[in-house]
Amino acid sequence: MLFLWLYMFYSCAGSCAGLTTGGSPAPPRAAPPLPPLLPGGPREESSLEEQRAAPDAGSPISSFFNGSGTKRLPQAIIIGVKKGGTRALLEFLRVHPDVRAVGAEPHFFDRNYERGLAWYRDLMPRTLEGQITMEKTPSYFVTKEAPARISSMSRSTKLIVVVRDPVTRAISDYTQTLSKKPDIPTFESLTFKNRTTGLIDTSWSAIQIGIYAKHLENWLLHFPIGQILFVSGERLISDPAGELGRVQDFLGLKRIITDKHFYFNKTKGFPCLKKAEGSSKPHCLGKTKGRTHPDIDQEVVQRLRDFYRPFNMKFYQMTGQDFGWD
Repeated sequence: MLFLWLYMFYSCAGSCAGLTTGGSPAPPRAAPPLPPLLPGGPREESSLEEQRAAPDAGSPISSFFNGSGTKRLPQAIIIGVKKGGTRALLEFLRVHPDVRAVGAEPHFFDRNYERGLAWYRDLMPRTLEGQITMEKTPSYFVTKEAPARISSMSRSTKLIVVVRDPVTRAISDYTQTLSKKPDIPTFESLTFKNRTTGLIDTSWSAIQIGIYAKHLENWLLHFPIGQILFVSGERLISDPAGELGRVQDFLGLKRIITDKHFYFNKTKGFPCLKKAEGSSKPHCLGKTKGRTHPDIDQEVVQRLRDFYRPFNMKFYQMTGQDFGWD
């Protein structure tokens, strides 16, 4: 009998709790405030930028659910130049434990700027305190709007430009296009507006990119020269550890990447990593790098050298470096 009474008492506790002693319904109590929703649950409508920014809050809960570290806008950007050696530099730098970089080129400051900084930041890898976030998009160097846009993001952004003999760079640029479009005109015919007069066609991007002094003037309107590091594409091949030493110093990193990380691949004609990032195996850049250049009329090559010479001299003066292209 006692057991039956206890059973009825506990059964009634939940359903009878809403009744007063007089049998009338009790006034509803205010619901306690809900705890903050964890990532992944429903949330109130918010702007796209707020939604993209939310996962990057540096709270312990966010770190637990999204992995350690925080997504940050890049503190350093490899801004150029196309066919100068930017991919090699980025792959070499990623060996450093304090460098975290986007693999693909974001093209934010030239093609995707309207998407906003929250979109851009969301592309970045997560970094821990003391690590540097980086990206590389070589077309930034020749994009007129890019300097002001990067300065607007952060005036302290460190910029890296990998430059190469502009004549060799132009031929390499053409070789890449030729591999995709075998029916394009010859290099010689594209080089000149009029071959008889020898007038160079500077509207052709392969030629225009190599006028480094002209492009640099645009960057110096927004950044001091000391905030830009110029890496020699030639020395990146002949002395990768030496150039990487300069880059590590510029970024304020400990010199961890040294000669022991490289070996020279005679087949490809450039240095490769003994161990790539996150791997125990040797790593060389893919088949799209180190293509064999077509034979170019040496008269055309010489005319191009004459064309670039005054621009090269000005570039040497602006940067305080002689790259030895003549």
